[in-house]
Amino acid sequence: MKILVTGFEPFGGETENASGVAVDMLRDLTPPDGARIVTAILPVTWSGAGAALLRAVEEHRPDAVVAVGEAGGRAAVTPERWARNMGHGRIPDNDGAIRDAAPLAEGPERLESRVDPAALARAIKDAGVPAEVSDDAGAFLCNAVFWTALHRTDLPAAFIHVPAVRSRGSARIGDETDPGQAPANSVLSSDDLADALAAVVHAVALESRSRPS
Repeated sequence: MKILVTGFEPFGGETENASGVAVDMLRDLTPPDGARIVTAILPVTWSGAGAALLRAVEEHRPDAVVAVGEAGGRAAVTPERWARNMGHGRIPDNDGAIRDAAPLAEGPERLESRVDPAALARAIKDAGVPAEVSDDAGAFLCNAVFWTALHRTDLPAAFIHVPAVRSRGSARIGDETDPGQAPANSVLSSDDLADALAAVVHAVALESRSRPS
């Protein structure tokens, strides 16, 4: 069982992205139940994020995908239920591009996670980390990557939003997922986020093994 876990590089002038930090830390944790973890850090660009995910899938040939991004307005870890067929960049990406609201591709208005988000939330809570299911992944690049995983692959795929925690200070950006929402002061640490992702990998591995071949 090989599971690809992706995070994002910093953006918006930040020096850290909580998703990328947690994914990097995940490499040092003992893989659960013999699952092999492979990772990739995706660019925060409309032209590159989805393509980088697909290259990682092509390179690693995983059995499942867990994509991770940060949400500055959330204090808990939130598995997403839906990817929306909508992309909107209210702030510039790392190429300086701003995207007007428009569909990501021809297709349905939304696609459902191929891994039960409620099961993932339970696994995260069992690891001692606050979690709740989200029904809105926003319209920025987190949502676009989730859409790409569901629209362009047939793999079991999930998306996890983590709070925008920082090793020092507070995030200055991160409300792209929940526009207008005040930044959340999460009590979680990067270690907590890595533990949450390890629990997610464990749950995804169990669910993927139970699927009919």
